[in-house]
Amino acid sequence: MTTFAAIDFETANWNRCSICSIGVVFVENGILTNRFHELVRPAPNYYCQGATDIHGITFWDTRHARAFPEVWNDLVASLLHLPLVAHYSAFDEGCLKAAFAHYNMEYPNYTFHCTCRQSRKVHPKLPNHQLPTVAQHLGINLETHHDALADAEACARIALKIF
Repeated sequence: MTTFAAIDFETANWNRCSICSIGVVFVENGILTNRFHELVRPAPNYYCQGATDIHGITFWDTRHARAFPEVWNDLVASLLHLPLVAHYSAFDEGCLKAAFAHYNMEYPNYTFHCTCRQSRKVHPKLPNHQLPTVAQHLGINLETHHDALADAEACARIALKIF
């Protein structure tokens, strides 16, 4: 797989539709061609301390941010017909489906591939298959884990090596 979009979401609370950050890295013929990152006003619009402890995003960071449908509208044309790749895709696909449902948007049945699942097949002896562990094993620099854009970029680079 050499043409795809790697995607990562951060959430404000334990509700999957509470997306507060989106990172997307576009890959075309094996080359990272474009990056997209935006903070999002989550729905429901509250932050739990546990989520903020993970990614550092707070209510004050997103209080003037656009809602998910507006942000997604900027991406939808670029994502058309591209497979999506995520590390632990069950989470990211779940977030996307939950946000579509929350806003009564028709979900277009994106195709997801999972670098976590694939890394378990390709590198079964790793101590774990968390994003930082897989990235480090493959010599990929992960600047800031739980930053949506940094995670999406690491995921894209991992996908190019293991799919």
